[in-house]
Amino acid sequence: MTYVQHGRAVLVLGLPLVGGHLAQFAIGLTDSIMMGWYGVAELAAMTLAGSLFFSLLLFGSGFAFAVMPMVADYATKNDDQQIRRATRMALWWSGLFFAAVMPLMWFSGTLLSAVGQEDSVAQNAQTYLRIAGWGMLPALGVMVLKSYLAGLEHTRIVLWITVASAVVNAFANYALIFGNWGAPELGLQGAAIASVLSTAAGLLLTILYALRKLPHHQLFVRFWKSDGEMFARIFRLGLPIGLTTLAEVALFAISAVLMGWLGEVPLAAHGAALQIASATFMMHVGLSNAATIRAGNAKGRQDAGHLIKGAKVVTFLSLCLVAMATSAFLLFPETLLGIFFDPKEEQLDELLRIGTILLALAALFQLVDAMQVIHLGLLRGLLDTQVPMIMAAIAYWGIGLPSAYIFGFVVDWGAAGIWIGLVLGLAVAAALLMYRFWTKGAGPLFVEK
Repeated sequence: MTYVQHGRAVLVLGLPLVGGHLAQFAIGLTDSIMMGWYGVAELAAMTLAGSLFFSLLLFGSGFAFAVMPMVADYATKNDDQQIRRATRMALWWSGLFFAAVMPLMWFSGTLLSAVGQEDSVAQNAQTYLRIAGWGMLPALGVMVLKSYLAGLEHTRIVLWITVASAVVNAFANYALIFGNWGAPELGLQGAAIASVLSTAAGLLLTILYALRKLPHHQLFVRFWKSDGEMFARIFRLGLPIGLTTLAEVALFAISAVLMGWLGEVPLAAHGAALQIASATFMMHVGLSNAATIRAGNAKGRQDAGHLIKGAKVVTFLSLCLVAMATSAFLLFPETLLGIFFDPKEEQLDELLRIGTILLALAALFQLVDAMQVIHLGLLRGLLDTQVPMIMAAIAYWGIGLPSAYIFGFVVDWGAAGIWIGLVLGLAVAAALLMYRFWTKGAGPLFVEK
């Protein structure tokens, strides 16, 4: 294939995945916008609660992400039995993970207070998580089934199901947060209920599609039957993926805790700026998923030339997105931030001042954030997860977190200093993962079974 053909193939596969991730992101964005209009204190609490929820969700989703390269590999060999086994055991692991972490969300107020959050913020966050936490189970199920469908290149349905979930969430939020259409005004609790409803709707639609369009895989026939060998394999591949994802996401979650030490206003500004930066990151995640699938296909066919050429193309496409996002962050910061806050908010000027500084720093980390997630996706396609896990731990916890604390509190640069630490952690991760792929990708990793 030529570079143009690779580009076309990546876009056909990747654009629905990008759209799906943006639609998924829209669910959290809708929550943040509506809660920001409801009240700054509530937005601060939801920012804190959301950081904990999504840290746990993405940790557990390592088992889902393991399915994508495995299914892509098995699909090149037309091995339906292995596809079924991998997907089913990933669902098992997702259920077990939910059971393990639900108590943590139920008693999250104590945990958040213990790490220095204001009692009112911590209790509001716990109120949110005691409801939203039940959405963890359907959310993990959706992620497994989406990875299964994406590995089979059924990416358009992944997009439309996620869009449907986002629509359900938006209408439920509007009704339940503010008390519209005759519904009770529930504030934070309304946002949590809307989140559960949207994920449940997504799971139902995904299951119905899989049963209707891919009945030969028989995913839910004798679902209770154990499969020790595949159960262990999903664990060995998925746990490092989950820990790698957790290393990055927890860095951002702890940055929310550090922001909470500075007060409600910096925490709310951080939440708004992070939502904006996350929107563009979701696009890179979609391209990263496409990279995982195509790398898995190349590995299944043992076509090293296809792997390298495709990697260059997906990296180029990601860099194009970086250029566009960076321009928007630097040119229109107040316009972007203004979406999240009531124009009559008394502390609006301070929120915009802090948020503008954070978006300028977000423009800096766009490049390194994109490069780390793209190369992480390529390595996952080659089923290389353990070394990237170690690299992530070094970058995010050895460099990023200490730097965030030092620049934020020791040097006393406040919110900007915390985000400078994030930039450094992402930069180190990008450098290490790029080195790993380009020195090993078409060599030892490629031929390993």
